[in-house]
Amino acid sequence: MTMDLDLPTEGQVALAEFGTEGVDITERKDGGVIKVVKRPGIAGETPMIGDKVSIHYTGRLLTGKVFDCSRKCKESFTFNVGKGQVLKAWDIGVLTMQSGELCTLLCRPEYAYGSSGNPDKIPPDSLVLFEVELLKFEGEKLTEDAGIVRRIKVKGEGFTSPNDGATVDIHLVGSCDGRVFDCRDVRFVISDFEDNNIPVGVDRAMDKMQKGECCILYLKPKYGFGSHGKPEFKIGPDKDLVYEVTLKDFKKAKEFWELDLQEKLNLAPEIKQKGNQHCKVGQYYSASIQYQRIVTWLEMECGIGPEQQQRIRDFVMTAHLNLALCFLRLKEYTQVVENCNKALEIEEKNEKALYRRGEARLLRNEYHQAMADFQKVLEVNFANRAARSQIALCQRKIKESDEQDKRTYANMFKKLAEPETKVGKLKREGGLRCSLNGDVKRRRRSQDFLSHQ
Repeated sequence: MTMDLDLPTEGQVALAEFGTEGVDITERKDGGVIKVVKRPGIAGETPMIGDKVSIHYTGRLLTGKVFDCSRKCKESFTFNVGKGQVLKAWDIGVLTMQSGELCTLLCRPEYAYGSSGNPDKIPPDSLVLFEVELLKFEGEKLTEDAGIVRRIKVKGEGFTSPNDGATVDIHLVGSCDGRVFDCRDVRFVISDFEDNNIPVGVDRAMDKMQKGECCILYLKPKYGFGSHGKPEFKIGPDKDLVYEVTLKDFKKAKEFWELDLQEKLNLAPEIKQKGNQHCKVGQYYSASIQYQRIVTWLEMECGIGPEQQQRIRDFVMTAHLNLALCFLRLKEYTQVVENCNKALEIEEKNEKALYRRGEARLLRNEYHQAMADFQKVLEVNFANRAARSQIALCQRKIKESDEQDKRTYANMFKKLAEPETKVGKLKREGGLRCSLNGDVKRRRRSQDFLSHQ
């Protein structure tokens, strides 16, 4: 790196500091990113590739001019490190930091803004300085409920990942409460994992990995072995799991849009059967994966001729009804309503769809809507005793809710009325005092008048 630049004193001091205290943190040791630690962080882990990190930063030219600063926005900057979302120098630098650490990075153009620079801010081919503070970091959430969290130890090759139905070769190490319970090489087909004693969370992470990647997966019970546990591994119910997984190789399957309609219809019964097997043993999330595959494959298909069209409708209808049942057991009531609505678009008076939607609405405290669904069930099947019981329950819930509302409003109005009552009382008391004071004054004047006679 050239140091004999025409710079002001501040820039020369900065370069001198990097020359004596700086550490080259690039993989090739080409001097592209030189780091000086200003304040050590909390001893412990550093971020891994893909982690969500929050930082504060200040960017300066070697002249000392500030061209960007997160603190001016009064908000930290957040990104997934090592994913190419930011400057190359940031990805390299932040991966070396500990939580709370403050450092300065001297970055060559090829690791920062390159030969183009940044119009009006950074001249072409400029060395730049960044002061970076790592506030916090956490693993990458692969699901909305944070049930699967990934931290990448070794980045994989390229950008291609396994797809649904792909055959994967992995090495895995599973642990629970610090105890290793599984360590092996295994081959399995994505979405067909249960026979290999692999939890659904590992299966779901596969399509996010690249060949050669090694990652750590943190699984909540829903994505591990659930409420049943895994006796053969001596895993009790509702246990968090940690898996280290290396994707050694994979062979992609046909994408669903590459399958012709007849292939989809031939595979659908087998997929449905797998879902049913999961459902019978209480593996509702695993079952939902299978039923969703049928919906994805067939929902937009039209078919040729009445017979094929009816087969498609039957598969899609059953899949939606079964998805509604799975999500009902998983307490994901919005998903229940959505799948029942889809089923009712196919068959307007489907008894199961109406009943399951009513159950979900009842559990969401939507008593009037739930009762309307159960009443529609009776219109379809007058002998449905369960629907009658649910209507009675809805009526009780509505009555309890109305009574609770009355009590709430009564208390509210009482509290609102209390100040007015106090004001009225004070006015009356004030009037009484004025009246008494007037009587006293009149008596005194009368006494004074008599004493002067």
